[in-house]
Amino acid sequence: MDAFVCTTLASRIVFGAGKIAQTADEIRRLGLSQALVLATPQQEAEAKTLSAQLGDLAVGIFAGAVMHTPVEVTEHAVDCYRQTKADCVVSLGGGSTTGLGKAIALRTGAPQIVLPTTYAGSEVTPILGQTENGLKTTLRGPEILPEVVIYDPELTYSLPIGISLTSGLNAMAHAAEGLYAQDRNPVSTLMAREGLRAMIEALPVLRALPTDSHARETALYGSWLCGTVLGNVGMSLHHKLCHTLGGSLDLPHAETHAVLLPHTIAYVEQAVPELLAPLAALVGGRAGTGLWDFSANLGAPMRLADLGMQEADLDPMVELAMANPYWCPRPLEAAPLRALLQRAFSGRRPE
Repeated sequence: MDAFVCTTLASRIVFGAGKIAQTADEIRRLGLSQALVLATPQQEAEAKTLSAQLGDLAVGIFAGAVMHTPVEVTEHAVDCYRQTKADCVVSLGGGSTTGLGKAIALRTGAPQIVLPTTYAGSEVTPILGQTENGLKTTLRGPEILPEVVIYDPELTYSLPIGISLTSGLNAMAHAAEGLYAQDRNPVSTLMAREGLRAMIEALPVLRALPTDSHARETALYGSWLCGTVLGNVGMSLHHKLCHTLGGSLDLPHAETHAVLLPHTIAYVEQAVPELLAPLAALVGGRAGTGLWDFSANLGAPMRLADLGMQEADLDPMVELAMANPYWCPRPLEAAPLRALLQRAFSGRRPE
C-alpha cells in the first residue's frame, strides 16, 4: 500500500425525510438564537416559509444569492448580517446559496447551517469560490466549512429534472477527481467509489421518474459522499477549467461541470487509467467515453456552445487555465488542452 496522509474534516450531518423541522433544534444546539436565512431570488418564497417556521430564531432573510458568489453581492449580505445582529446563517438552496453563506462566514465568523436543495455537494467542503472583476478564485480553510448540514430529501422532490441531472453530474466530478487527487487516501477513494455508484444508480431513475423518493434519497446520499471527497483532497484539471470558464465567461456552474466532465476525465485517463478504473467499471468501457455516453443518455447538456461560450473564447481560456494551473497527473500542454475544449465546445465524444 502506498504511504498516505489523511486529514478528515467533518460537519454534523443530519439526514432524513422531514429533517428540515430539526433546523430550530440545530440552531439552539449551537447555542445560537438569531439566524439570517439565505436564498436565491428564485427560492425567496421557500426562505420565507422556513423563516416563519423558525419563528423568533429568524431575524431576517437575504434572498440575493447568485451564481459564482460575486464579491459585491457578499458585501451586501454581510451588511445585512450585521444590521440584523444575526449570530448565524441558515443557507437554503444549492451551490449559490451555500457559497454566499461560506463567504459571510469567512468575513464574520458566522456559524453555518445548510439545507441543500440540489446535489452540488459544496456544503461539506471547506472551499469557497468567489468572483471579482471577471476572475474566479478559490479559498480553502476550516473556517469556511459549515458546522451543520441538514439533508432532507423532501427538499429535492420538486427540483426540476434538468437541474437534478446537471447538479448530480457536478457532484460526480468531485468524486471522479478524488480518484486521482495528489493527496488521495484510502478513505477518500472508498467514499469516491460509493458516491459515484450512488449517483450512477440514481440519475437514470430520476430522468425516467423524477418523483421517485428512493432515487431522490440515493442521489442526495451520493452528493454528500462526493462533496466530502472534494472537501478532503485537492482539486485538479476539471475544477480548474470549470472555475476558469465559469468565472470569466459567467457560464452556468452545474451545466459547465456536466459538459466538461467526460472530456477532462478522458484527458487525465491517458496518464493514470488504473486510478480511474473504478469509474470505468461503473460506466462501462473507459471512464471518459463512458461518462460521455452516460451523460448523453441522460439528456444532459453536451456542448459549451449551448451554454453561451463563443468559439473565440477557446484560446483565451486555454491561456488562463495554464497561467496558474492546479496539480494534474497528466502535464498540461496547450495543444491537447485546446483540443479538449474544442471537443467540449462542439459536443464531440472524447477520443
